[in-house]
Amino acid sequence: MSAEPTRWAWAVVDLDAYAHNVALLRTMVAPSGVWTVVKADAYGHGAVPIARAALEAGADGLCVAITAEAIELREAGVDAPILVFSEQPGEEIADIVQFGFIPTVYRLDYLTALAAEVRRVGAEALPVHLKVDTGMHRVGAEPDEVSSLVAHIASNADALRLTGVYTHFAAADTPEHPANRLQSERFAAVIDALRPLADGVAVHAVNSAGAMSMPAERRTFVRAGIATYGIIPGDGVVEHCASLRPVLSLHARVSRVQRIGAGEGVSYGHRFVTDKPTTIATLPIGYADGVPRRLWSEGGAVLIGGKRRRITGVVTMDQMMVDCGDDPVVVGDEAVLIGRQGDEQIRSEDWARALDTIGYEITCGIGPRVPRVYARSV
Repeated sequence: MSAEPTRWAWAVVDLDAYAHNVALLRTMVAPSGVWTVVKADAYGHGAVPIARAALEAGADGLCVAITAEAIELREAGVDAPILVFSEQPGEEIADIVQFGFIPTVYRLDYLTALAAEVRRVGAEALPVHLKVDTGMHRVGAEPDEVSSLVAHIASNADALRLTGVYTHFAAADTPEHPANRLQSERFAAVIDALRPLADGVAVHAVNSAGAMSMPAERRTFVRAGIATYGIIPGDGVVEHCASLRPVLSLHARVSRVQRIGAGEGVSYGHRFVTDKPTTIATLPIGYADGVPRRLWSEGGAVLIGGKRRRITGVVTMDQMMVDCGDDPVVVGDEAVLIGRQGDEQIRSEDWARALDTIGYEITCGIGPRVPRVYARSV
């Protein structure tokens, strides 16, 4: 493990745990391949170190959401294929062509602009992946538009090359949801209709949850995101997640300890009032760092000395308080907000469950001023 940062709040990213999860998914979906999703700074874990670890673990490619994320990887020396998930602003087309990213396409005018830029700079034909909206209704071409888009790509063969067709399931984390069958049928019909025009083109459809619960949709490769970070994609696929290892843990050190009496209010608004004398420990981390402000009122806790300590009072921007009862606590003691200490463990899913959200939002919300320490578990 690299040295702990000077700030008394930090996250540890276990790259061996990440590699383990990628390898686990590769085994699960074989002979299909795995492209790992590293958008949103690798879901808060750090895009460049995670991308490198993914490729070392056998990932075939990487996926991002915006051009800037792809540029960050290229400028760090990552030369693997990078798929950009949606059409980008026209002003960024030059970067897409220059760096050789794989753009997602679903509109004629975007295809025309890509082809024009390729010709302007004299580049080789740009590989593109066509996104089909089979029912998510976020981005993508309507199924009845696909044939004309593929024909347009073919008519610009000097500048564009169709190398992938894909879709995205809206309810893959709920295997029994009727939308899954409907989307699967729509996508299968599109692929069948494209056979004469797109033979040999990569076909992909599922994220982590779908890779686990929809084996028929693994196709050429799966797009694995949240599971590679050791976070359960949803309640409907828990049975497939027993061997996943959480990758990120969140830590802080006690910065102040005080003994207060009964009837004392703690934090803004004194929304918490002590009912007996207790020891309050302050941690120098708050909602600006990604600890949700209302976690205190939803049963949130941290680990200090291997025991669960209740978050006491509203989480403030830069600090939070926890109730340590009558146990001895001193300045400098380590607190674990997410992770394991002794026999106890708090997972990002625990926060998500308490806050009626998903684990994705928890790790993505851990702010950039929290230093990431990259570690090896063995």
